[in-house]
Amino acid sequence: MFKVISSYFMLPLFLLFINSSGNSAAQVQKKSPEQPTGTLEKMIVASGSVAMDLDLNRLNGIGSATRESNLDTLRFGVRPNSFFTILVFNNVLRGPTLGSMGLIPGNSATLPAPLQASSNQLVIEKIPSSDPHDIVVRDGKTGFVFFNIEGNLYDYDAGAHLLSIRDGRLLISEEFANKLGRPAQAGLIVGRISTATTMYSIEIKTVINGAVRSAMLPPLRSGAQSPESVHGPDIIVGDLPSMAQFGSDGTQVGLAVGTTSCNNGDQPVDWFQLPSTDHPVIPQNLYRMSGGASNNDRFEQIGQSWMKHAFLALENNACNFGCNTSNCTTGSHLCVGCSDPYDASLNASQGGLGSRAWVNPFTGAFPSTANNHSGHVHTGTSHRVLVEVNDLNTTLNQGATYYAESQYIAPSEYTWCQANPGQCNMYNNASYRQYSVTGTTSFTFSPVGATVRMNPAIYAWTGATINRIEPVPGVDGFGLLGFKVTNPGAGVWHYEYAVYNQNLDRGIQSFSLPLGCGITVSNLGFHAPENPPGFANDGTCGSAGYSNAPWTSNQTCQALSWNSETFVQNCNANAIRFGTLYNFRFDSNSPPQATNATIGFFKTGAPITVAIQGPSPSTCIPVQLTDAVSRKTHGVAGTFDVDLPLTGSVGIECRSGGAGGNHTFVFAFTNNVVSGNATVTSGVGNVSGPPTFSGNTMTVNLTGVSDIQQITVTLSNVTDCFGSVLPDTPVSAGMLIGDTTGNRTVNASDVAQVKGQSGAPVDATNFREDVTVNGSINASDVGLVKANVGHSLP
Repeated sequence: MFKVISSYFMLPLFLLFINSSGNSAAQVQKKSPEQPTGTLEKMIVASGSVAMDLDLNRLNGIGSATRESNLDTLRFGVRPNSFFTILVFNNVLRGPTLGSMGLIPGNSATLPAPLQASSNQLVIEKIPSSDPHDIVVRDGKTGFVFFNIEGNLYDYDAGAHLLSIRDGRLLISEEFANKLGRPAQAGLIVGRISTATTMYSIEIKTVINGAVRSAMLPPLRSGAQSPESVHGPDIIVGDLPSMAQFGSDGTQVGLAVGTTSCNNGDQPVDWFQLPSTDHPVIPQNLYRMSGGASNNDRFEQIGQSWMKHAFLALENNACNFGCNTSNCTTGSHLCVGCSDPYDASLNASQGGLGSRAWVNPFTGAFPSTANNHSGHVHTGTSHRVLVEVNDLNTTLNQGATYYAESQYIAPSEYTWCQANPGQCNMYNNASYRQYSVTGTTSFTFSPVGATVRMNPAIYAWTGATINRIEPVPGVDGFGLLGFKVTNPGAGVWHYEYAVYNQNLDRGIQSFSLPLGCGITVSNLGFHAPENPPGFANDGTCGSAGYSNAPWTSNQTCQALSWNSETFVQNCNANAIRFGTLYNFRFDSNSPPQATNATIGFFKTGAPITVAIQGPSPSTCIPVQLTDAVSRKTHGVAGTFDVDLPLTGSVGIECRSGGAGGNHTFVFAFTNNVVSGNATVTSGVGNVSGPPTFSGNTMTVNLTGVSDIQQITVTLSNVTDCFGSVLPDTPVSAGMLIGDTTGNRTVNASDVAQVKGQSGAPVDATNFREDVTVNGSINASDVGLVKANVGHSLP
């Protein structure tokens, strides 16, 4: 922590900074604010009211977008004790600081569906001065901004302690306009807003000749807390103020993210440092959004760290919740409304980090030896956010956006939850922030926008739908499944899925979705963040580290699935453990429809289903044979096929089957096939062993096939995975070694053709001349063709 908070400052400079909002403040003529001596008060809302005068026709996309119609007034109360804070010096308003006031609906109106759904949890929030607007109206839980407010004026009546905001114009935000399907209306004025709130002091400082000489924290009024405050201890990530590179090793860099925690609850959070096991632990992650025309088709995790073990809570007020240390032991607890900072360099300090493998992310339990570094040495990337250079290189990732995420896992939240059912705050501990990246081999990072509190980074995925994975509520944690379907070309749909585990101790081992008739899939893909290497005493089985083996994909008629090894097979398998996000993707010929994915778990528990969009099946058609080939492998040159037409003249197999007369026929069908038989019904030869099936193909091995004949293989009872059976179907081939020209006769033309290719590499244009099937065209091939000159088929 090593951070000293100084309360001695020169007043004129301080006042310059706090009056930077750009909005006017009414002047109460008592003591001059220019005097360096006086009283500085920090105040919050006691109670109040808000009026939004809305043009509902314009807001709902009805009528003219250029002319205001009659306005309807939407009225709200203000939640008592909201931390919308202002600073007042000698009874003169100096301006608001970061904070928000919660709104209580007072009447109803016909609102757009997204706004209606959030109407019970709206807040007015003062945002950083770096943003283009001073205050916004947003959803207090999700952070979604509905309206930006411009032109607002602040008035403060010191006698009545009354703060008024008036003449604020309500502008549709860009994200609200996109949500409404009317992106061109971003910035459209749809009404005005005014507020009237009674304020009271929560901090009073006496300033003499520019220096703070004394400070007093008046007792908070009953119920004073953050607008989102909840019962019990509730640790959240209030800010991610910085991010930096702290080392490198080969093709990888080691990063760290600064974190500021805040207690959003009404009980202290335990903060007893090691060797005590009752303190928060703090993992850090990094994500990248990229791909497609808008660079938002996919959202991938590209880095993860070990976990910082917290120590010595500083009791600041960075979240403006109103830090209250009454009846709280400071340092060993994070008191109600208080905050505690760790800068990026502290979160990069390798000795303070412990392996994730030791921690149950839902209960927060871990042993006192959870950051044992004996028996191993550190490189520049060890235990830090481990990222490949190529995942950050701005030349290779043009247009990509990056998001840092952190989570505080606190044992005392779970302990309180067990003793106080319904007061369980283990679900909102992750927050994220966008960062810009500069560099190609060494990197710097700059924050973009504010930290999005109490939401994991997957919510930054533009255009994605995100659903919850929660197998046993109250017993284990939860994850999220995000998905997005795009249509990059005619008749092609790209399906992108991201499975995120926030704090499920059981982990995730498999992901599958249904297929059906007429669905084809291609370009299957998988992505996972790299697990760090094994270190002595890292909590993994045998200190071997977690596997990085890609998940295995499997396609049947009914489903497409991916899976890691099971826990029984490998306790270090590459499962989706807490704080990680894995991706699954493919292209399909079928447009999307609503369906369910199946999520299987790693350590314990039955699979569950989660709503997604997947390919839509078409009407099942009877299975049909579409193609047949004679296939041989020509040594290292590769595998090449002779076509066997299903109608008209038969195909000629001119290559030798060796002394055993061995050949392989491969048949393709309209649908995936699972069973069937094959027999030689004409000519000399036999089927060797049962056919094999893969997707829509059936492979038949033949032996004892004679030369200079037409052989017929008849397929029977070939059945697809939907139960359709192919009628008995014969396929014929002409067997004539040396007939490289395919004219049913071996003659001088064939000899000349082989001689002309002698010494040339075998490829798709000349493989017929490699009649000995050994991967090279030479004198042996010429000799074999000459020996068969004069042979012909009728």
